Amino acid sequence: MEKSSLITQLKNKIPFETKVQFQLQKLKCSSDQDDYFNFNAKEKRIFIFLAADYGNLGDVAITYAQHQFLSKTYPEYQVVEIPISRTLKGIVQLKKVIKEMDIITTVGGGNTGDMYYQIEHFRQLVIQNFPNNPIISFPQTIDFSTTEKGRRRLNKASTIYANHPKLTLIARELRSYHYYKKHFKNKVLLLPDIVTTLDRSKPEFERNGAIICLRKDKERKLNEQQELELTNYVKERFKNFEYYDTHIGGQGMSMRSKITGLFKIWDAFKGAELVITDRLHGMIFCHITNTPALVFLNNNHKIEQSYKWIAHNPRIKLVKKYHVGDIATKINQLSQLPETDKISLISAYNNFKTMVD
Repeated sequence: MEKSSLITQLKNKIPFETKVQFQLQKLKCSSDQDDYFNFNAKEKRIFIFLAADYGNLGDVAITYAQHQFLSKTYPEYQVVEIPISRTLKGIVQLKKVIKEMDIITTVGGGNTGDMYYQIEHFRQLVIQNFPNNPIISFPQTIDFSTTEKGRRRLNKASTIYANHPKLTLIARELRSYHYYKKHFKNKVLLLPDIVTTLDRSKPEFERNGAIICLRKDKERKLNEQQELELTNYVKERFKNFEYYDTHIGGQGMSMRSKITGLFKIWDAFKGAELVITDRLHGMIFCHITNTPALVFLNNNHKIEQSYKWIAHNPRIKLVKKYHVGDIATKINQLSQLPETDKISLISAYNNFKTMVD
């Protein structure tokens, strides 16, 4: 066995937490300065930790919406994003300059749990390192597995969270809210995904054709045969159709690249007669652009539970059980709906400052 191969195998056996702790200690001992963290010392600041700088447009949209919301809700504060790729450096640098009046937030999403444990571990490090500042965990879906490892990680998270006296947890659907209340001692709120506060329905575009936006990852529930059958039906039903994904790939993306990708998919949805998706933010993008959508479940509860926030929107139809005849009926119903104004969920956040205080 080659030496380089042996070293790689040994590195792979080192627990993720151990690697992170080593990197954190190394950064603490470093004298390198990063201009990104040269903040205005006179201003009060709100930090957004774990900000998406990678190509998942759902997470990019959450970061964008959270930034927009915080800027409007706390106009006296400077809002600063700490990209997830700079989490450790951000922790080290901020500990040197943070003030008690500063507020820390972590991005919303679906990464509280052990499926995306690296992100959850970073969240825990943020919570541990800023015990004197208010921390708001924006609306999350929480999902720890029932395996032995999942239970250990849940207990660890519960302990770390409980040790922070000013931590507010926000669930983005009812099942996660009850889970938080059962397993965590912190203040828990229930609010819709922050992206639902956006309105991208104007200007209106002429609608033409359909968009298929389906998962290819471990959260997928539709099988290949069902997807093929669905695609063939769409080809027959619509003259034009395109494939889109809310995941465009890439790491360490610039702000311009992220926002360009986000606006591009929103405009594409606004120009479609119908979007077929099994992505949570595929559904939410349809809601904020007022686009008719046929939504399929993924392999966990986040779509079905989050749909309850927008179930009153007649332009979004949820398919709980796959059946071609039912799908055809729902598409026909959507095609006959007149254009109506978008239904806003911003009112759910009206008393946000009071709720988290």
